[in-house]
Amino acid sequence: MPNIAPWITFRPEIKVLDCTIRDGGLINDHMFEDGLVRAVYDTCVEAGIDYMEIGYKASKRVFGRDKFGAWKFCDEDDIRRIVDDNPSALKIAVMADAGGKCDWRTDILPKEKSIIDLVRVACYTNQVSEAIDMINDAHQKGYEVTCNIMAISIAQDSEIDQALELLAHAPVSTVYVVDSFGSLYSEQIKMLVHRYQAALKGTGIEVGIHAHNNQQLAFANTIEAIIHNANRIDATMGGLGRGAGNCPMELLMGFLRNPKFKIRPIWKLLQDHFVKLQQQIEWGPYPPYIITGQFNQHPRTGIAWRLGEHKDQCLEFYDKNISDV
Repeated sequence: MPNIAPWITFRPEIKVLDCTIRDGGLINDHMFEDGLVRAVYDTCVEAGIDYMEIGYKASKRVFGRDKFGAWKFCDEDDIRRIVDDNPSALKIAVMADAGGKCDWRTDILPKEKSIIDLVRVACYTNQVSEAIDMINDAHQKGYEVTCNIMAISIAQDSEIDQALELLAHAPVSTVYVVDSFGSLYSEQIKMLVHRYQAALKGTGIEVGIHAHNNQQLAFANTIEAIIHNANRIDATMGGLGRGAGNCPMELLMGFLRNPKFKIRPIWKLLQDHFVKLQQQIEWGPYPPYIITGQFNQHPRTGIAWRLGEHKDQCLEFYDKNISDV
């Protein structure tokens, strides 16, 4: 074995959530084959990861089953087809978006009828009131509930403070700092983590981090959050995720040096499945995603550019963005 120095970042209270299938599904409309989803599940179990976010609880009225795969909706039968009764310590999570994108009153069943353990409510700062209703509903149904405040890099301080004030009184276990556009730097991550912690002090609510990789800072920003005592960490296998992707799980596992986590199953997954997957779908810090990150913009324009006939004309994309600012 190599002589690896101990890291002071080891903290038993850190919990890791894998969002490979959920965030990665934004690339291919959630049309992953069962074999890949099961491989990610098995890897999470073997690696000792705490949670696996398997997809969304999206409204079938808004999103058609003919256009999106099973992991956009996460029906109980579909999840059980992968995990059966989940005879493991791994907890199953789903994401429920505010803004009318989820029929949460009916589609999120009482916990005793579901294999799901955690409901992650996602909202923008102007949707927190609806998010609180969703959080209360899921909590009353028996789930652990968290909240992702999305696109935090474009929110005003007053908006963040108001959202946190409301969430401090909600039955959530964690509130996540979410760098949706991959635009934040470590100093900003530090300030945001401290801002969240101050607002949630005394509540028992943890602070989490969900970082995107537009400027190739997802891993560094995740480390920064951990250093400042964020204990709920998101990552994906191979960094798979929308646009530039997310913090790579294999890097996070190597950094944490926590004996409960095993990195070898992750390398096996990447070798056996992700080499092929990279030939089918595209993710990573391509120039248009770097540019949108630098301009603190949603990556949708970069995604559209990479699908067009000029996808490698990065200067043209840059000039277009300059003219739009």
